[in-house]
Amino acid sequence: MKKYLVLAGNIGAGKSTLVGLLAERLGFRPYYEPVAENPYLQDFYADMERWAFHSQLFFLGHRIKSHRALMDDPWSVVQDRSVYEDAEVFARNLHERGSMNSRDWETYRSLYRTLTGLLPAPDLVVYIRASVPTLKSRIARRGRDFEAAIPDEYLAGLNRLYEEWLECFDLAPVLVVPGDRLDFVAESRDLAAIVASVEERLRDRQGNLFPVGM
Repeated sequence: MKKYLVLAGNIGAGKSTLVGLLAERLGFRPYYEPVAENPYLQDFYADMERWAFHSQLFFLGHRIKSHRALMDDPWSVVQDRSVYEDAEVFARNLHERGSMNSRDWETYRSLYRTLTGLLPAPDLVVYIRASVPTLKSRIARRGRDFEAAIPDEYLAGLNRLYEEWLECFDLAPVLVVPGDRLDFVAESRDLAAIVASVEERLRDRQGNLFPVGM
């Protein structure tokens, strides 16, 4: 039976890397987040208040198209970031920070709710939980100039909203990967533990929030 797996996590958490590793180990087809394709992203990091609404609408439109495409794909799929966290974490954070005004936020949220109500939910969400120091270290290693100046406070705010979102998320079970402790790139045993946990959770969708290895 086809499965739909989502990888969630903050900027620099290692989602894209783990998407590729899980796709290879599980035989799933990967669907990656469009970083370079967003024509507003570099402008957004330079002037969040001006470009927040534009950037988030681009991500929402792309994510809905990607969601539709992966639903039509006959293979089991693993997706790099979901439409849910686009809205409940990133767009909400921009609104709370004052970078997206209330009119734009309400317009965005209304569109998001309408569209997601038409989409099937994932079978499992894998959330990479990582502290700000870990995120900053990984951001520095991948060397994207426009990400280098992201403030610690911005990343911390996203981490808080991720935790709040997952506490209320009830559309699918959530598997938490402790990103500060598990190195799924350098340590094959850590990757094997994650793969085993994913396979187990995909077989049994009972429960909601649980960590790897427990």
